[in-house]
Amino acid sequence: MADRSTDHTFSVPNLLTYGRIVAVPLMVLCFFVEGRLTASDFARWSALAIFIVASITDYLDGYLARKWEQGSAIGKMLDPIADKLLVSVALLLLAAEGSIAGWSLWAAIIILCREILVSGLREYLAAVKVSVPVSQLAKWKTTMQLVAIGFLLAGPAGDKIIPYISETGIVLLWVSALITLYTGWDYFRSGMRHVTGG
Repeated sequence: MADRSTDHTFSVPNLLTYGRIVAVPLMVLCFFVEGRLTASDFARWSALAIFIVASITDYLDGYLARKWEQGSAIGKMLDPIADKLLVSVALLLLAAEGSIAGWSLWAAIIILCREILVSGLREYLAAVKVSVPVSQLAKWKTTMQLVAIGFLLAGPAGDKIIPYISETGIVLLWVSALITLYTGWDYFRSGMRHVTGG
Protein backbone atom coordinates (compact mmCIF):
# COMPACT_ATOMS: atom_id res chain seq x y z
CA MET A 1 0.00 0.00 0.00
CA ALA A 2 1.38 3.43 -0.92
CA ASP A 3 2.69 5.71 1.77
CA ARG A 4 0.27 8.65 1.91
CA SER A 5 2.34 10.78 4.24
CA THR A 6 4.10 13.88 2.99
CA ASP A 7 7.53 12.58 4.03
CA HIS A 8 8.67 9.95 1.56
CA THR A 9 12.33 9.87 2.62
CA PHE A 10 12.23 6.11 3.12
CA SER A 11 9.68 5.28 0.43
CA VAL A 12 10.40 2.39 -1.94
CA PRO A 13 11.35 4.70 -4.84
CA ASN A 14 13.88 6.52 -2.67
CA LEU A 15 15.23 3.27 -1.26
CA LEU A 16 15.86 2.16 -4.84
CA THR A 17 17.76 5.39 -5.46
CA TYR A 18 19.83 4.88 -2.30
CA GLY A 19 20.53 1.34 -3.46
CA ARG A 20 21.80 2.62 -6.81
CA ILE A 21 24.28 4.86 -4.99
CA VAL A 22 25.45 1.96 -2.79
CA ALA A 23 25.86 -0.18 -5.93
CA VAL A 24 28.59 2.15 -7.25
CA PRO A 25 31.37 1.20 -4.77
CA LEU A 26 30.22 -2.44 -4.84
CA MET A 27 30.70 -2.49 -8.61
CA VAL A 28 34.23 -1.09 -8.23
CA LEU A 29 34.99 -3.55 -5.44
CA CYS A 30 34.38 -6.45 -7.85
CA PHE A 31 37.55 -5.46 -9.71
CA PHE A 32 39.57 -5.37 -6.49
CA VAL A 33 38.61 -8.68 -4.89
CA GLU A 34 42.18 -9.91 -5.36
CA GLY A 35 43.60 -6.88 -3.59
CA ARG A 36 44.52 -5.09 -6.81
CA LEU A 37 42.80 -3.93 -9.96
CA THR A 38 42.08 -7.02 -12.02
CA ALA A 39 39.59 -7.61 -14.82
CA SER A 40 39.01 -11.34 -14.35
CA ASP A 41 35.90 -12.96 -15.78
CA PHE A 42 34.48 -13.21 -12.27
CA ALA A 43 35.08 -9.50 -11.67
CA ARG A 44 33.40 -8.57 -14.95
CA TRP A 45 30.31 -10.74 -14.52
CA SER A 46 29.89 -9.66 -10.88
CA ALA A 47 30.23 -5.97 -11.74
CA LEU A 48 27.88 -6.39 -14.70
CA ALA A 49 25.22 -8.05 -12.52
CA ILE A 50 25.38 -5.18 -10.00
CA PHE A 51 25.34 -2.63 -12.82
CA ILE A 52 22.28 -4.19 -14.47
CA VAL A 53 20.32 -4.24 -11.21
CA ALA A 54 21.32 -0.62 -10.52
CA SER A 55 20.31 0.41 -14.05
CA ILE A 56 16.88 -1.20 -13.64
CA THR A 57 16.31 0.80 -10.45
CA ASP A 58 16.92 3.94 -12.52
CA TYR A 59 13.67 3.21 -14.34
CA LEU A 60 11.77 1.76 -11.39
CA ASP A 61 12.30 4.55 -8.89
CA GLY A 62 10.81 7.22 -11.15
CA TYR A 63 7.99 4.96 -12.32
CA LEU A 64 6.99 3.95 -8.79
CA ALA A 65 7.28 7.50 -7.47
CA ARG A 66 4.80 8.65 -10.10
CA LYS A 67 2.48 5.66 -9.76
CA TRP A 68 2.32 5.76 -5.98
CA GLU A 69 2.53 9.57 -5.81
CA GLN A 70 5.63 9.37 -3.63
CA GLY A 71 7.67 12.11 -5.23
CA SER A 72 9.96 13.90 -2.80
CA ALA A 73 12.55 16.66 -2.77
CA ILE A 74 15.31 14.25 -1.76
CA GLY A 75 14.31 11.87 -4.54
CA LYS A 76 14.43 14.63 -7.15
CA MET A 77 17.84 15.66 -5.86
CA LEU A 78 19.42 12.23 -5.55
CA ASP A 79 18.04 10.54 -8.67
CA PRO A 80 20.18 12.46 -11.21
CA ILE A 81 23.15 12.32 -8.83
CA ALA A 82 22.83 8.53 -8.60
CA ASP A 83 22.68 8.27 -12.40
CA LYS A 84 25.78 10.39 -12.87
CA LEU A 85 27.70 8.51 -10.17
CA LEU A 86 26.87 5.17 -11.77
CA VAL A 87 27.87 6.24 -15.27
CA SER A 88 30.92 8.32 -14.30
CA VAL A 89 32.46 5.76 -11.94
CA ALA A 90 31.82 2.94 -14.42
CA LEU A 91 33.59 4.90 -17.17
CA LEU A 92 36.55 5.66 -14.90
CA LEU A 93 36.74 2.01 -13.86
CA LEU A 94 36.66 0.81 -17.48
CA ALA A 95 39.36 3.32 -18.41
CA ALA A 96 41.53 2.23 -15.47
CA GLU A 97 41.36 -1.46 -16.40
CA GLY A 98 41.82 -0.82 -20.11
CA SER A 99 38.46 -1.56 -21.72
CA ILE A 100 38.30 2.10 -22.72
CA ALA A 101 41.66 3.18 -24.12
CA GLY A 102 43.22 5.19 -26.93
CA TRP A 103 40.84 7.29 -28.98
CA SER A 104 37.86 5.78 -27.16
CA LEU A 105 38.87 7.76 -24.09
CA TRP A 106 37.58 10.83 -25.92
CA ALA A 107 34.09 9.35 -25.95
CA ALA A 108 34.25 8.92 -22.17
CA ILE A 109 35.67 12.43 -21.76
CA ILE A 110 32.81 13.91 -23.82
CA ILE A 111 30.26 12.15 -21.62
CA LEU A 112 31.92 13.22 -18.36
CA CYS A 113 32.42 16.84 -19.46
CA ARG A 114 28.80 17.10 -20.56
CA GLU A 115 27.55 15.82 -17.22
CA ILE A 116 29.70 18.30 -15.30
CA LEU A 117 28.66 21.20 -17.53
CA VAL A 118 24.96 20.41 -17.35
CA SER A 119 25.11 19.84 -13.58
CA GLY A 120 26.69 23.25 -13.08
CA LEU A 121 24.12 24.93 -15.29
CA ARG A 122 21.25 23.08 -13.61
CA GLU A 123 22.52 24.21 -10.18
CA TYR A 124 22.56 27.82 -11.32
CA LEU A 125 19.11 27.62 -12.88
CA ALA A 126 17.70 26.03 -9.73
CA ALA A 127 19.04 28.98 -7.73
CA VAL A 128 17.09 31.40 -9.95
CA LYS A 129 13.97 29.20 -9.85
CA VAL A 130 14.18 28.10 -13.49
CA SER A 131 13.49 24.54 -14.58
CA VAL A 132 14.54 23.15 -17.96
CA PRO A 133 12.62 19.93 -18.68
CA VAL A 134 14.50 16.76 -19.63
CA SER A 135 13.91 15.89 -23.28
CA GLN A 136 12.99 12.43 -24.53
CA LEU A 137 16.30 12.29 -26.40
CA ALA A 138 18.16 12.97 -23.15
CA LYS A 139 16.40 9.98 -21.60
CA TRP A 140 17.47 7.84 -24.56
CA LYS A 141 20.98 9.19 -24.07
CA THR A 142 21.08 7.78 -20.56
CA THR A 143 19.76 4.43 -21.78
CA MET A 144 22.39 4.29 -24.53
CA GLN A 145 25.14 5.07 -22.03
CA LEU A 146 23.98 2.29 -19.70
CA VAL A 147 23.80 -0.25 -22.54
CA ALA A 148 27.27 0.71 -23.80
CA ILE A 149 28.77 0.40 -20.32
CA GLY A 150 27.04 -2.96 -19.86
CA PHE A 151 28.71 -4.32 -23.00
CA LEU A 152 32.09 -2.94 -21.94
CA LEU A 153 31.81 -4.40 -18.44
CA ALA A 154 31.22 -7.81 -20.00
CA GLY A 155 34.16 -7.14 -22.33
CA PRO A 156 36.52 -10.06 -22.96
CA ALA A 157 34.43 -12.30 -20.68
CA GLY A 158 31.46 -11.67 -22.94
CA ASP A 159 33.57 -12.17 -26.08
CA LYS A 160 34.09 -15.78 -25.03
CA ILE A 161 30.34 -16.35 -25.30
CA ILE A 162 29.31 -13.96 -28.08
CA PRO A 163 31.99 -12.52 -30.41
CA TYR A 164 32.54 -8.76 -30.67
CA ILE A 165 30.92 -7.82 -27.37
CA SER A 166 33.85 -5.49 -26.60
CA GLU A 167 33.79 -3.91 -30.06
CA THR A 168 30.03 -3.41 -29.85
CA GLY A 169 30.49 -1.68 -26.50
CA ILE A 170 33.01 0.75 -28.00
CA VAL A 171 30.71 1.55 -30.95
CA LEU A 172 27.76 2.13 -28.60
CA LEU A 173 29.97 4.30 -26.39
CA TRP A 174 30.75 6.57 -29.36
CA VAL A 175 27.08 6.68 -30.37
CA SER A 176 26.08 7.64 -26.83
CA ALA A 177 28.88 10.25 -26.74
CA LEU A 178 27.52 11.90 -29.90
CA ILE A 179 23.97 11.89 -28.52
CA THR A 180 25.36 13.21 -25.22
CA LEU A 181 27.13 16.02 -27.07
CA TYR A 182 23.94 17.02 -28.88
CA THR A 183 21.68 16.88 -25.83
CA GLY A 184 24.28 18.77 -23.80
CA TRP A 185 24.40 21.55 -26.36
CA ASP A 186 20.60 21.64 -26.55
CA TYR A 187 20.29 21.87 -22.76
CA PHE A 188 23.07 24.47 -22.56
CA ARG A 189 21.44 26.60 -25.28
CA SER A 190 18.07 26.45 -23.50
CA GLY A 191 19.63 27.26 -20.15
CA MET A 192 21.69 30.15 -21.46
CA ARG A 193 18.51 31.91 -22.60
CA HIS A 194 17.60 32.24 -18.93
CA VAL A 195 21.14 33.26 -17.95
CA THR A 196 21.45 35.99 -20.57
CA GLY A 197 17.79 36.93 -20.60
CA GLY A 198 17.62 36.19 -24.33
